[in-house]
Order: sequence, then structure tokens, then C-alpha cells
Amino acid sequence: MMACAKIQTDRIRALNDAFRQSFVGGRVMVTSGANGLSDADRIALFAAVKTFDAFTPDNDPYGEHDFGSVDIADSKFYWKLDCYDLHCLGHSPNSADPAVTTRVLTIMRAEEY
Repeated sequence: MMACAKIQTDRIRALNDAFRQSFVGGRVMVTSGANGLSDADRIALFAAVKTFDAFTPDNDPYGEHDFGSVDIADSKFYWKLDCYDLHCLGHSPNSADPAVTTRVLTIMRAEEY
């Protein structure tokens, strides 16, 4: 990987991690399958997403920390982080620049994917 591309990837990963770990600085979308959990299980789901650190080349091939899966209440859930432009009309022109990017974290039951 070229130095400039590595710096870009490192910045995207840091921004993705900061948002996912705090749910601050973007939008969090929860599907009906995830929202249908009991309050306690939904809290556990959010905590599992925030603390997820099992990134591997299989689930994180680009090193951006933008996808993961967790098991809660005997069900598998996926979370996916996407980077859109500020108005969420299309992809961000530069995911490493928060001034032009809205991060959207979607949490869903695996069956809803």
C-alpha cells in the first residue's frame, strides 16, 4: 500500500472507530429486527457494537473497521458503517474528511441483510 493510501485508510479507520464506539458524529440506524429486542438486549447489542474489536482480513479486507457481527439473545446481528456526503444523497467524496462526510451506522439482524 502506498504511504498516502495508508494514511487515508488509517484516518478512515480512526474516524469509523470513534463514531462506532460513541455513536456521536453521525447517524445510527436500527432495523425493526434489532429494534424489536427487549430493552436489556438492545442495550447489550449497542454495547457489543461499540466494543467490537474482532477485525480480521475476512470481515475487514480494507482495514476501515466498517463491518462486524455480534451475537445477542441467541441471534446474529450485523453492523455496517457507510460514508455518505453531508446530505446523504450519495457516497462521500472523501471518507477521511469529516467536513464532507456523514457516517451512518446500521445495526440489523443477520436475516435482514
